Amino acid sequence: MKITPFLDRRLTRRFETYDSDRDGYVERKDFELASTRLTSAFGLTDDDERAKRLHEQLLGVWDHLVAVTDTNNDERISLAEYRAAFVLGLLGRPEAFDDVYVPYLDALLAVADHDGDGRLGVDEHVRWSMALMHVSEADARAVHARLDHDGDGLIGTEDLLAAWRAFYFSEDEDGPGGWLLGPL
Repeated sequence: MKITPFLDRRLTRRFETYDSDRDGYVERKDFELASTRLTSAFGLTDDDERAKRLHEQLLGVWDHLVAVTDTNNDERISLAEYRAAFVLGLLGRPEAFDDVYVPYLDALLAVADHDGDGRLGVDEHVRWSMALMHVSEADARAVHARLDHDGDGLIGTEDLLAAWRAFYFSEDEDGPGGWLLGPL
């Protein structure tokens, strides 16, 4: 895979969302911190099944990420290692991406879908975006509005999956990948 300037900006921003403690590296503790921030934002305790499932999914993402990106085996990932992994095809095909991302999004919705309707209202979307990925409230509201294609104020797993696919696989700067995590 070739790293275009637009993909480089997206990868840099995504790396920043993973780096919970802002030390310039992504480590297991960053995923643990992210899990705690998100479940706390929705008032869940560590023994809640939804919190446990999200924690398990996030650590699964960490395990996969470190296995394919940590080239010097120091149990942390630099931005250079993260970029290099994409050149080597970290995500593979969009279909393989779905196999990893659907269970993650299901676990995320189980936490963030506070009212249990299977979709996220704007306040739920803003809360998880801010807690998990450091997206500003204004940016999270703008993202939600763009993902809400039918104008009913709600977005579901398919909307989020399509946006994440576009983030990683589309070069359309005006598409959902161009703004999913705020301005690039």
